[in-house]
Amino acid sequence: MPDELRVALFSGNYNYQKDGANKALNRLVRYLEGQGVPVLVFSPTGRRPAFRHDGTLVSVPSIPVPGRGDYRLGLPLSANLKATLDAFGPTLIHLSAPDWLGFSALSHAEKRNIPAVASFHTRFDTYLRHYGYGWLEPACRARMAAFYARCAEVFVPSASMAQVLAADGIVAGPTRRWGRGIERDAFSPGRRDMSWRRQQGLADTDLVITFVGRLVREKGLGVFADMMEGLAARGVAARALIIGDGNDRAQIAARLPDAVMTGHLDGEALWRAFASGDIFVNPSETETFGNVTLEAMSSGLAPVCVNATGSANLVDHGRTGLLVDAAQGFLLAGAVAHLAANPAERLALAAAAREASAAHDWDEVLGGVLAGYRSVLGVERRHAEPARLLAAA
Repeated sequence: MPDELRVALFSGNYNYQKDGANKALNRLVRYLEGQGVPVLVFSPTGRRPAFRHDGTLVSVPSIPVPGRGDYRLGLPLSANLKATLDAFGPTLIHLSAPDWLGFSALSHAEKRNIPAVASFHTRFDTYLRHYGYGWLEPACRARMAAFYARCAEVFVPSASMAQVLAADGIVAGPTRRWGRGIERDAFSPGRRDMSWRRQQGLADTDLVITFVGRLVREKGLGVFADMMEGLAARGVAARALIIGDGNDRAQIAARLPDAVMTGHLDGEALWRAFASGDIFVNPSETETFGNVTLEAMSSGLAPVCVNATGSANLVDHGRTGLLVDAAQGFLLAGAVAHLAANPAERLALAAAAREASAAHDWDEVLGGVLAGYRSVLGVERRHAEPARLLAAA
């Protein structure tokens, strides 16, 4: 079977910025190639890759995204890129974004009678409201719906995300779950390092509240700052540990001058920083899965998250963490203050979160994607065979 499957993967960002979506796509490519499946990746690239990518990458011409120059918008396939794609001979095309590049690749797949699947990673429509373009959300959703309706199947990261996408009319066709796994030996409570904390100016007795992610407004940075200010108003002694970098770093630093800001971390430095916190807070309501929440759980932190897509499928309220009903600082502050006053409960939630992370095995998760590919190809073959026989007759 592997020699019958050849995958062309189209991504809006495969290696020039590091985020949860492209980390998952790189891991998928690594897994597929390990299973003997040829893969060719098409994506915009930057002058300085953020990390060493997996697989063979074909650079696609692109322009900066307006208002978010750290990301790039791939242009439609040129004649040369179409020739490169045809020479590779894909039997399945995997699309990761409904952008110019994605629509162009989808049209090419339809002309070549190649089945196309999509994976859903980002609520582009909801991002618009954070940059003053909320009025464009309906048009964006309509375009996304038109894109996914043309795909044989859509891989979604969580059951809650599938429900929301159906309710919003964005994905009405077949879906298959593609969750995420975790490296539990890397993201582990055993990485906790009190000497590292002291080097950051954090006392052993400090209650450290951790945020991990890109420092951009759609990640709920303002809500996180509201929460920290709310904790101070309540008299809760807590320190913010902010791991990540991005366009809004200066703004969050100005609002939280006492915060420890590490910048972007990776590998062992990230694992150590994660495990050295006490409570993890995810204030975002735009997550489709919430990789950082799972990483915090595996690291032995008690998670406090907004009850939204992604987190709702990871955190079992009252058992493996706490969920609040809306992305509002005073609600998060109340939940964190409760755990600050009840350290035994916090430690119990952290232990349960660590145990629950064991259910997320990467090989099992990615094996499900491969099974989905084969299922789509099987269905396509059954539909195509009668047509082929009639044509021969």
